[in-house]
Parts: sequence; C-alpha cells; structure tokens
Amino acid sequence: MTRWLSHLRAERRLSPKTLEAYARDLRQCLVFLSQHWGGRVTLAQFAALEASDVRAFMAMRRAGDIGGRSLMRALAGLRSFGRFLEQEGRGKVGALSAIRAPKVGKSLPKPIEMAAAKRFADAHERAGDTRDPWIWARDAAVMALLYGSGLRISEALGLKRREVPLPGEGDVIIVTGKGNKTRMVPVLQKVLALVRDYVAICPHQLKPEGPVFVGARGGPLSPRIIQLTMERLRGALGLPDSATPHALRHSFATHLLNRGGDLRAIQELLGHASLSTTQIYTGIDSERLLEVYKSAHPRA
Repeated sequence: MTRWLSHLRAERRLSPKTLEAYARDLRQCLVFLSQHWGGRVTLAQFAALEASDVRAFMAMRRAGDIGGRSLMRALAGLRSFGRFLEQEGRGKVGALSAIRAPKVGKSLPKPIEMAAAKRFADAHERAGDTRDPWIWARDAAVMALLYGSGLRISEALGLKRREVPLPGEGDVIIVTGKGNKTRMVPVLQKVLALVRDYVAICPHQLKPEGPVFVGARGGPLSPRIIQLTMERLRGALGLPDSATPHALRHSFATHLLNRGGDLRAIQELLGHASLSTTQIYTGIDSERLLEVYKSAHPRA
C-alpha cells in the first residue's frame, strides 16, 4: 500500500488530498473485508476478491450516508490499487472492473451576483471587524484573486511572493494547479493593487520564495481562515450559505460565459483538462455547446 501511494505521488502526480482520500478508502475496505471474511486480509485474498464482496463494501459505505461522488472515488482508488498489484505481479483483481461506478448527479455551485462578488474583495466591507487591518487587506486580496482570475483557493494560497507582479509591471501570474500542472492566468491591475496594499502593511517578512499570503503568526495561511471570513461577510451582505470561496471561482467562469466568453478559453483559464469538466462546472447545456461548435468549427 505504501509503494502504491508512492507510485501515485511520483508517477501520477496526484494531489495530497486525493492520495489521502485513496488511502482512507482502501483502509476502510480492508477493515470491512477483515470483518466480512473473519480474519486478516492477505494480498492473495484481495486478488481473489469477488464482485459480491465489492458490492457489500459499497452497500456498507452507502448505508453510512456516503454520496455517490465519494463512492465513485472509493471505487476508483480500489481499482488503482488493483492495477498496481497486477503490475507488481501480485494477481489480477478482476472483480473491481466488473462493478459499475455509481451514478453521480450534477451538483453545481450557485454563482454569486456580480455586484456582490466584487464586494467580497472590498476591504471596506470589513468595517467593525476587530482583526488587524493587514488581515482585512490580505483576505480582500485573496478573494479578489478567486473572483478576478478564477483561482482555486489552494492555488491562490500557494502563490509565492515573487510570482505576483506589482501593478504596472505585469498582467499575468503562473499558477500551479491540480496534478502540479502550471498555467498562465491573466490578473487585473486592481487585483495586483490589492495584493500590493496587503504586502505593504503585512507585519511579517515575506521572502521571495515564500508564500505571499500568510497567517496571523506568519506561517502558511489555512484555507479555513478564508472560508470563515466569507461566512462572516455573506451574513453581512445577506447572501446564502452557497456563497463560498469555490463559488467565487464559479462566478468568474459564469460571468465570463454570460458575456460571450469562449468555452475553450474558459477551460484554459480554469485549468480543466477536459472541456466536459468546464461544461459541468459552468452549468452549460448541450444546446450552448452545439452553438459554440457551429460558430467556431472550420467547415469546408
């Protein structure tokens, strides 16, 4: 199992969160099988897994109120482990390929209205907040990047000081996304100004190779801090619980699309490997896809 996770980390370049989830799913499966079979699970037993055993495990997880997406991820992790065992000459786990992945309904984050999304990036909205002004400025800059450039929260918090240009000295940033893949993303001068203002009053030394956004004590900034800040602000702005950091990224894509943005360009900006992911992410129906296809296809 340790070698499998190392393989996924080095060869497949999966994110730490995905590796953690795969490891947790496999442990839960092994614990279930040990109880199901009444003894410690060996590699030989796992290779001889039957479809009924897998279905029993999936049923146990579903009884625990696990959603279809989590079940699909668990099955994907088990299949990955099975393929690794086969590559290592430890037997072929045929039962895993015989199980259909559970159906997953589309769950789309609701976009935030444009005016409200902009207010999240306004430090003046934090009037009455008892925290230090540099923290207000930091949170405003982070949220401006989420909405202004469509970044994931992990991508914004992963930016190094040297990677963010000063206003007037650049208009793009290089972002490291999922799978350690990098992409170039445009950034508004207003957003760069917010980052500059935060850096100017930050009491901690921000090294060029260190993170540009830091916590109250100067260490790495936790995504949970930004989530809590949004919870406070959405209450003050009268917005629903769906107004999350991820919703700002979704709003970026939706507002671009509504203003005539090209799907393929939006896909590149979001860092999606597949156009179908962008379609689901932005809630685009098949008619919209067909419309773009007809208008852009180089017909003879």
